[in-house]
Amino acid sequence: MSGAHAEDDHQAPPPVESDGEHDDHGHHLPPKSTLKRWFVTTNHKDVGILYTLTALFFLLFGGVLALLIRMQMWVPGDQVLTGLAYNEAVTAHGLLMVFWFLSPLAFGFANYFVPLQIGADDLAFPRLNALSYWLYLLSGVLFAISFFQGGTLDAGWTIYAPLNLPAYTPSIGSTGAILALGMFLIASTASTMNFLVTIHHSRAEGMGLWDMPMFTWTMLLTVWMMLFAFATLLGAALILLSDRIFGSIYFSATEGGSLLWGHLFWFFGHPEVYIVFFPALGVMLELFQTFAGKRLVGRKWVIIAMCLIAIQSFLVWMHHMFLTTINLEIKTLMMATTIGISLPFDLLVFALIYTLIKGRIRFTTPFLFAFGALLLFILGGITGVFLGAIVLDYEFRGTYWVVAHFHYVMFGGATALFGGLYYWFPKMTGKMYDEFLGKLHFVIFFVSFNVVYFSMFLAWETPRRVFEYNVDFITFHQFGTIGAFVLGGSFFIMFYNFFKSYVSGPVAADNPWEYTRTAEWAISSPPPLENWSGRPSYASGKLEFVSDAVPDGGHAGAADSIDASPGDHASHASIWPFWISVGLFVFFLGLSGLPDQITLEAGATSIDGYFYPITTVVGLAGLIFAGVKFGLEDFFAPASEVAERWPFEGIEKNKLGVWFFLGSDVMLFGAFLSAAVFIRVNAGWTLWEPIPDATYGLINTFVLLTSSFTVILALVAAQRGDSRKLVGALGATMLLGFTFFGIKVFEWYEKIYIDGVTLSTSVQASTYYVTTGLHAVHVIIGLLIAGFLIVRAARGAYLEDERSIEYFGLYWHFVDIVWVFLFPLFYLM
Repeated sequence: MSGAHAEDDHQAPPPVESDGEHDDHGHHLPPKSTLKRWFVTTNHKDVGILYTLTALFFLLFGGVLALLIRMQMWVPGDQVLTGLAYNEAVTAHGLLMVFWFLSPLAFGFANYFVPLQIGADDLAFPRLNALSYWLYLLSGVLFAISFFQGGTLDAGWTIYAPLNLPAYTPSIGSTGAILALGMFLIASTASTMNFLVTIHHSRAEGMGLWDMPMFTWTMLLTVWMMLFAFATLLGAALILLSDRIFGSIYFSATEGGSLLWGHLFWFFGHPEVYIVFFPALGVMLELFQTFAGKRLVGRKWVIIAMCLIAIQSFLVWMHHMFLTTINLEIKTLMMATTIGISLPFDLLVFALIYTLIKGRIRFTTPFLFAFGALLLFILGGITGVFLGAIVLDYEFRGTYWVVAHFHYVMFGGATALFGGLYYWFPKMTGKMYDEFLGKLHFVIFFVSFNVVYFSMFLAWETPRRVFEYNVDFITFHQFGTIGAFVLGGSFFIMFYNFFKSYVSGPVAADNPWEYTRTAEWAISSPPPLENWSGRPSYASGKLEFVSDAVPDGGHAGAADSIDASPGDHASHASIWPFWISVGLFVFFLGLSGLPDQITLEAGATSIDGYFYPITTVVGLAGLIFAGVKFGLEDFFAPASEVAERWPFEGIEKNKLGVWFFLGSDVMLFGAFLSAAVFIRVNAGWTLWEPIPDATYGLINTFVLLTSSFTVILALVAAQRGDSRKLVGALGATMLLGFTFFGIKVFEWYEKIYIDGVTLSTSVQASTYYVTTGLHAVHVIIGLLIAGFLIVRAARGAYLEDERSIEYFGLYWHFVDIVWVFLFPLFYLM
């Protein structure tokens, strides 16, 4: 972790001579002026722009819904929307803002600038980066479609059970909205793994972890939190979808079903506050340093404080559940941990204030938004302390106090992201924005923000998600509604400013700010395709660009494509991430209408009964086809030849990516296993007898353990260059996998059609079928991968580079290990 400080003064790189629009693998990247460019690009800067523009679109989408809510609140009672439509607007507004706007806007910046700040050529897996974007975009499209499927979800953005079940939200659109959320979480998981590998594997020479820029630091902590939190929510969403589509009864169970959803959701939900806030904090830290002309006071203590917050964020989730039946001792412990997490935040606030005190502030538009974010967050944090006390939470929970506090924290923190838009606009476009319009936007935004949300504190006794309220609060709500329209209108000043500046604004200098400390300002605006003409290095104590290849002692990295030669240029274009996303989108669209018990609301247009089944099959087929083409594509994404990789030195980037994927899968199965154990404990552990025959489970245990041995034999054969034995060992693995799956199908058939035990028979049956079903899906995925490997191995692949066999082995061993836990839990206990 040693190395020169990565935010010191830097030396400009030599001029770039290549246009960087071609590579040696035929992956031609069209000009930015063509539509095709944006469908095939995998370059991190292009993807960052796509994320940013798409997130701003969802800001408008969610903003329109917010204005409808405020219009409904003008006076008590039914005004603009029906009761159902109002509930849909409240739910959709919350989901869109939290998932499709706040985090993706931050990841737009992260995609564009994290590789530049750490001296990388691109993210570790460019195609995976493009895939995560298209999954994100199409998940939002799927959510929008849910409005036209008999109505979207209307259970609130927290999707509490049992309101999330078909009995209370019966429309196809409700299932579609949850599927859209699941698709978004898959996109986020892909992005999480990519950033973790990139930051840990591709930092420039001399850049230790302590030396990383603050924005990169906050993104690193953000993706670490996402790795655990988002996988848990994905598990909860999959369990909910099994209730809605396949008829299981997790969340309708009397054995703690509603409480189970609360635990799963808020184990994600509280870290999500920091997942949203940390990137905004990173922007604040960068902007305070730049516009105060002063290095951050207490920098290392700030990093330690953020690490503590990231860890503690997973220990306080039950303070959202003070009104449930959790016993008082546990609630008191949660109250103490909530107070504890506020202490490192105090350090962050004082560090920012002292940085300003010791500096010479320049009141530019970016700084005004960053400073405004600090003021708003302080107020949000103070009001949140009230909710951390059990007694006060009993009074405030379910009121507009929570709504106001939540917006001061989440949207208040996001205020810094708007400052980031102004700060990095010159770098991304090469044009300078209009400073007067920027400051006008800030003034109107900041004043109207407080008019909207502080009025909610004054009318705090108004119940949440209800448009009937005491007439004494009419004035406050009308002030809030007027402020909301002014707040929404302020963004059109920003959009006009950026559009006008991009089209005809003055050309920006490569570094328009006086005291920048990060590497993106050391190159041209906008940056070239390949980022650097020389290799960035901090070995001398400042940023320099060297032209050597791999010097003695360098850490040579391996390419993403095993067939590419080291001298090739990196690829930047692939259409298959887009088509994989389309396939999953169509598949999920079909799934939304599959269950027989979900019917369209009265008066809605009838949809042919064959549409959804056909759509499901077409989508699944397209997904598999695009996945195979993705795997066969000759795409070259070399690892950084010389890089700081602590604490993962000596680990190839693809293996590191597999490790992080398996880490997220541990959390996914952890959610399922925790759900099964939680419900069983609430039902009475000793009252349950195993449903399946232990003999089947025992046989399958031996089958899977044997298959792990054959995978090892395949790896040994590849290392020895024996193609025949490699194909044979992989074939044996597939045969054993099919044997396992065949026994499992027979077991299910016997229980369902002979014994009459279905998913809806009991909550015990639900936990058994759904948990072992998730494992079976993993087995099927493994069989598809094994089939792909066999076809390629038969053509002579993997004999000179066996890494693909090794990575498949890691996945297959993980699937086997999971079964070792499932067997005793469901077959013996």
